[in-house]
Amino acid sequence: MPDSPRLLAEMNERSREVFRRVVEGYLDSGDPVGSRTLTRTMSEKVSAATIRNVMQDLEYLGLLDHPHVSAGRVPTQLGLRMFVDGLLEVGTVAESDREKLDASTATEAPDVATLLDRVGSTLSGITRGASLVLAPKSEAPIRHIEFVSLGPDRALVVLVFADGHVENRLFTPPPGLTPSALREAANFLSALAQGKTLGDLRQAMAQDIARRRQELDSLAQSLVERGLAVWENPGEQSERLIVRGRANLIDAAGDSPDFERVRQLFDDLERTRDIAEFLDLAEAGEGVRIFIGSENKLFSLSGSSLVVSPYMNADRKIIGAVGVIGPTRLNYGRIVPIVDYTAQLVGRLMSGRGKG
Repeated sequence: MPDSPRLLAEMNERSREVFRRVVEGYLDSGDPVGSRTLTRTMSEKVSAATIRNVMQDLEYLGLLDHPHVSAGRVPTQLGLRMFVDGLLEVGTVAESDREKLDASTATEAPDVATLLDRVGSTLSGITRGASLVLAPKSEAPIRHIEFVSLGPDRALVVLVFADGHVENRLFTPPPGLTPSALREAANFLSALAQGKTLGDLRQAMAQDIARRRQELDSLAQSLVERGLAVWENPGEQSERLIVRGRANLIDAAGDSPDFERVRQLFDDLERTRDIAEFLDLAEAGEGVRIFIGSENKLFSLSGSSLVVSPYMNADRKIIGAVGVIGPTRLNYGRIVPIVDYTAQLVGRLMSGRGKG
């Protein structure tokens, strides 16, 4: 792969300006940029023929491409990468965008997931892309466990954590559930869980059930096992990822050939088994990172770009990530500071909740 910083350094001023204006024009409109258009915007007066020659050179270097014989040029993935790394002018977050993000966190939320869902919805609305928010893993110890019967084949297991947040899951209880079995299962688990995290509890439970098998009614034992099975992978990335604004991706594609790619992206977003990579991408470095097209392993087939930033707790430990995904012609200069601001906002909120 060509060395893009070296390529950029070796370009003369005219080539650099033609390249920059083609990329900016494409990011702005989504259409190929022609030489005649550039004659009206170049800082020096040059002919369309001269600009076409420069474009051909840039195409030879793998930075530009032309989708149709008669059309203008568009940047390649390598060209976009070079633009983002060397020529992108990052703006500041507009006051109106900042106010919307702040407002999404201004009212009290019952739990972290609700809060992050609000942030994600606001982020997708502002950027017109799909937002991704990876919630932090719950490390708080458990205070109390409760089972609630909702009918013969539905029950709820409720976990109350020491930091005050509450989680509940629906599950299918064993047949013939009785109120006494519900109480026995809840008492057994609450006694065992006191002061333990969910991960600790799973280990302790396996040992304790084996040891106290004869003490625990078989129905209660089955209930305990099923009730905790719905937390089989607590805090796993697959259940921690909040995705909002998928419809924005359809709007962006319209009737274009990208529509099939967007459909592929939807499939990727729904298939969450690879979501661990999302956090890996963010954890690879502090600050905002941009992944273009196939660089973006998580959604590589969809030809999309991902702008992602980790967020940290009060101890400066990375606990989650926020990002925006959209077509490769994202307005990077605007979206980078928005993602950065959102990550800092979420980090402050998580730190504040941790102290509460």
